[in-house]
Amino acid sequence: MARWLRPLVGALLLLEGAAALSFLHHRYEELVQALFRVQSQCPYVTRIYSIGRSVEGRHLYVLEFSDYPGIHEPLEPEFKYVGNMHGNEVLGRELLLQLSEFLCEEYRRGNERITRLIHDTRIHIMPSMNPDGYEVAAKQGPDSNGYLTGRNNANGVDLNRNFPDLNTLMYYSREISGPNHHIPLPDNWKSQVEPETLAVIQWISSYNFVLSANLHGGAVVANYPYDKSQDQRFRSHRRTMNTPTPDDKLFQKLAKTYSYAHSWMHRGWNCGDYFADGITNGASWYSLSKGMQDFNYLYTNCFEITLELSCNKFPPEEDLERQWMANREALVAFIEEVHQGIKGMVSDENNNGIAGAVISVQGISHDITSGDMGDYFRLLLPGTYTVTASAEGYQPLTVTTTVGPAAPSLVSQTAYICSGCRLSVLADKAPHSSQQGIE
Repeated sequence: MARWLRPLVGALLLLEGAAALSFLHHRYEELVQALFRVQSQCPYVTRIYSIGRSVEGRHLYVLEFSDYPGIHEPLEPEFKYVGNMHGNEVLGRELLLQLSEFLCEEYRRGNERITRLIHDTRIHIMPSMNPDGYEVAAKQGPDSNGYLTGRNNANGVDLNRNFPDLNTLMYYSREISGPNHHIPLPDNWKSQVEPETLAVIQWISSYNFVLSANLHGGAVVANYPYDKSQDQRFRSHRRTMNTPTPDDKLFQKLAKTYSYAHSWMHRGWNCGDYFADGITNGASWYSLSKGMQDFNYLYTNCFEITLELSCNKFPPEEDLERQWMANREALVAFIEEVHQGIKGMVSDENNNGIAGAVISVQGISHDITSGDMGDYFRLLLPGTYTVTASAEGYQPLTVTTTVGPAAPSLVSQTAYICSGCRLSVLADKAPHSSQQGIE
């Protein structure tokens, strides 16, 4: 679809359904009620769970959408959205509540696109990673909220500067040809992170997430890794060093998927800043150490971007509907990107899945690993790739596969024997095309 049609598509999406949504700010108790209301309305495709508690004891709730809630289905990718990491950046929190209600309503209506998305994807939505900070910001309200009021958690810590610094380890490791993925954590890491950060690290270690976005406010841009430049500088130096990952072109495509499906992010000029196509490499904007985005990429299989969604960190309630309409198609289209690339099974001669097998793509110096059941997911752009699977005790196996650009289609399914290990490669063309809009 032509890029200029995307805002029109967003404006036409399910106006009837949109009218049923309430556009209000939700305090903690109201947020919990909203999540459980969605779960009660769609009990067979949702589950609510808590990954832990904040400093002040509030649950960090997650709402899951799946045709088998609570169960990982082999070859079905895991996706997550995280909002409100900074307590005073509240639009993401409200958008994720709206998205949750929207997915439930459209599933009940029999919307084909949403039904397929929920049946083929395990979606995890955390509206608030920092509920304590939000309560501080909410007491001030949108009219008198200070730029930093409520940003940090109850211990005064910025959670997006609180993850173990794996970038420094990675830059050093790269110089000595060390590991380029799943970089080990420092021995004393648990003593250096906040309860909210600890809960998230344990969460992303327990689920084999493939794709993620972290929702912020204060700008309008889709930000992709790396956030920290090798030559560390600070925000006062507004233009620092572009620091690409080995998956830079893929990350740019993921960021553009959101920015061009958003009503105005792709235009570039927002909040007094200009970002071509509405995207930016994080370190090119300003260098950030110990952030969640880079941590996901360096410690897990998950590719995460950061979505800055509004100039106003705490927009008034009368602006929430306009913001929802601007972001709705983008939020759905980005989830669909989890199906771009290849996926498959690594198993032994008895068809037992091999967990922790390393999946390498020739020419891209960033590997991923298979999950507990032996299934793996590797996001890739369209093209032909040489893929190698290796696991301790087995001979490596290399295959060539092609990823296509178009509608959902299985291009190959091949099994090969490698001294007791079998690699099954399924290369998917972008299975959930966002170009059709939501009907």
